[in-house]
Parts: sequence; structure tokens; C-alpha cells
Amino acid sequence: MAGELVPANYFQRLGRGEICRDGRPLEVDLGCGDGSFLIEMARRHPERDFIGVERLLGRARKVCRKLTRNQLANGRVLRLESRYTVEWLLPEASVSRLHLLCPDPWPKVRHHRRRVVQVEFLEAVWRVLEPGGEFLFMTDHEEYFRWAGEKVAACGGWEGQEWSEETFFYPKTDFQRQWEGEGKAMWRLRCRKPLSGV
Repeated sequence: MAGELVPANYFQRLGRGEICRDGRPLEVDLGCGDGSFLIEMARRHPERDFIGVERLLGRARKVCRKLTRNQLANGRVLRLESRYTVEWLLPEASVSRLHLLCPDPWPKVRHHRRRVVQVEFLEAVWRVLEPGGEFLFMTDHEEYFRWAGEKVAACGGWEGQEWSEETFFYPKTDFQRQWEGEGKAMWRLRCRKPLSGV
């Protein structure tokens, strides 16, 4: 399918050359849903490459069709689970920005272990980000936002960054539009891997 990224081996880390084009920053959208964020970012930034990660086949196909229809050669879709992609597939220091927007908050305490944001996940994010790369997390769930902040702090080394709606161009996801329409606030966490990478 046009626009789909299909690894030769799902049980081996991708080579940098398989996903990175020389001199072009790579951004990854975990759980890209209907692709609205991915499409707008790819359209706005033709000088960057984008990979949307989506587990559900129907959604992944829909996003591929949108990329093709909009003639966005700088966007691709990987049909896979987000955490597995970050922890086992993406190459080291290959990603300039990693976006995790409106993931399932798993609000019940007994389900917190199912949340994507865990220390092990953040350690993997650190590994795949290039020096100076950013992790951007957004949720409408305040407790999950606090949880994510605690996990980032537990990892150490991250540099907190300002992130308001005016900071830079950032299209809204379908979930964000829905929740803001219901009067809910969005909680944002933006942190940077230092240029030293230490």
C-alpha cells in the first residue's frame, strides 16, 4: 500500500537508512489515529519526514490513502503497536521529535501498568531521540499528565520546555477537537534530550 512503511523484519531494529533520509529531520506520531495531525504536519513541513504509528489496520489504511491523495511523499504509516515500535524497532538517535497525543489514560489504578508512559518507555524514547530531540505528550487527563511528569523526573536528564498553543504550529488531533468542544483542558508536557545526550 502506498505510504506504508513495512519493515523487512519486525524482530530486528531498523537501520537508520531505512527510515531517515540524509539531512531531513524525522518526526514520529505514536497512535496517529485518523492521521489529521500527521497530514497537517507533513503538509506544513515538506522539509521534514513523518512516520505515523497506528496499530489498527483500518485506520492505517485510511491514513495511507490520505497521504496518497494529498501527494505527501514525506509521510508514511507503520502499522504496529506504539510501545513496541519505540522500544524495539526505531534505531538509536534517529528521531528529532516524538509525539504521543491523547493516548488512553487507563484511569483505574489497577490498569496504570497499561499506560504507555512508563520509565522503560521513556528510556527507550531517550535512546531513539537524537541529541536535542524532543518528546511531546498531550492529554486531557490531568492525573495522567502528573503521572507522566513524575516518570520523566524519575528518569532524570530531561530538560523541560515551554509549550503553549502559541509556542509553534501544532495541529489539533481529532480527540483534542472533540474534548475541547466538551470544554476539557489539554495538558501538555514537552521535554528535550540535551544536546550532549548525557
